[in-house]
Amino acid sequence: MINTAASAGTWKLGDLTVNRIGFGALRLTGRAAFTSGAGADRERSISVLRRAVELGVDHIDTAAYYFSPRLSANELINRALAPYPDDLVIATKVWPARNPSGEWWWATPSQLRGQVEENLRQLGRDHLDVVNLRVPPSAKAGSIADHFGALAELRDAGLIRHLGVSNVTPAQLAEAQAIAPVVCVQNPFGVGSASGQRELLRSCGEQGIAFVPFFAIAGAGREAGAGGGEHETVLAVARAHGATPAQVRLAWTLRQGPHVLAIPGTGDPGHLAENVAAGTLTLSDADLDRLRSIG
Repeated sequence: MINTAASAGTWKLGDLTVNRIGFGALRLTGRAAFTSGAGADRERSISVLRRAVELGVDHIDTAAYYFSPRLSANELINRALAPYPDDLVIATKVWPARNPSGEWWWATPSQLRGQVEENLRQLGRDHLDVVNLRVPPSAKAGSIADHFGALAELRDAGLIRHLGVSNVTPAQLAEAQAIAPVVCVQNPFGVGSASGQRELLRSCGEQGIAFVPFFAIAGAGREAGAGGGEHETVLAVARAHGATPAQVRLAWTLRQGPHVLAIPGTGDPGHLAENVAAGTLTLSDADLDRLRSIG
């Protein structure tokens, strides 16, 4: 039997039901999509997207700034999947952006409409299912009210269906919720994460908000990927289950609560199948205790 993304159960992003194992589009454009390095193979990336949907993935996370010198994640998604399945939910992010040479810039509130419209154009859609306001490091401790308020206006105008926030503090989440409903929080989280992120995850569950970790597999490797050496405890748990370290990290992530979604990304068909299969991996309480001890 083929493992599918439905094996880990579902959650709702507003009125949109998604399988808890989704797909992150960053690596479709190459392992180092934010650098001038070599990109991925176009046809292989398209085949990975189509295979993901065949395996039950109905939640794809992307952004207009996911591009390498030759490939754009949004345009790959459009090429591979349009006309889109009725149940496919595509979430994107705005505020950060990159110019054609790859240099970063951050939008003012009045520029967010242009970023939303660029995502619409690249994806070939008339509205976006979920738009996350991705808070840049420079605004980590500041107010997000003006930017989130601008997105709320675009939601009222029908360009956006649901809103989320990304890379936020609890205070920023509360600030956003006072303006418009928030269906998800995207923050870095995984095995060994700081206690503050665990508290925010728990708070989201209490409020019925999806918590969507990024870097759940990559950890400290962040955009560059897992790479390097894996923690011995993760390796030991993986050996005990005949699983990969990435599967252990994903299974651990999903065990943190029914509102926790996973969006692992890959440009490799084999890794895609392994990631989806992680939804069937059952970790024991002893496994969870061992993994919890990683700091």
